Amino acid sequence: MNEKGAMEILIGQQIVAAMKARDAERTGTLRLIKTALMNKAIEKRGALTPAESEQVLASMIKQRRDSIEQFTKGNRPELAAKESAEIVVIEEFLPKAADEAALSALVNEAAEEVAAAVGHRPGPKEMGPMMKAVQAKLQSAGVRAEGRMISDLVKKQLTN
Repeated sequence: MNEKGAMEILIGQQIVAAMKARDAERTGTLRLIKTALMNKAIEKRGALTPAESEQVLASMIKQRRDSIEQFTKGNRPELAAKESAEIVVIEEFLPKAADEAALSALVNEAAEEVAAAVGHRPGPKEMGPMMKAVQAKLQSAGVRAEGRMISDLVKKQLTN
């Protein structure tokens, strides 16, 4: 299990740089990322592919967004701010997130493809195929988007 992916090497270098700069918050976040990636590799019993590494980081961002929501409801702005700062560091290692306009265009393209495949305009029953088509388009475009945002846009497309 000595194989290290490019992301693990990059994060290791970033940890050293953050430690030299005496940036405690960044160092801590980078260590969390490294640990999460190592745990996933151990769980898999092998090196992670770039896609698997991105998936780990995306789930870390989702966890932090959920925490921010809870901290905001619990009137703990200082903890919500800490989670927000961690999200910024984690996002550095992920592909650029698609903006809503680009994502909407991908959803429209996917709707046309699904319509051609099923022979009619897709409706709510085609939610699964639509989500798969949008995910494939995101991956081929080399961008990412939050699942909730994709789901909302697909639902809007299917109900129109």
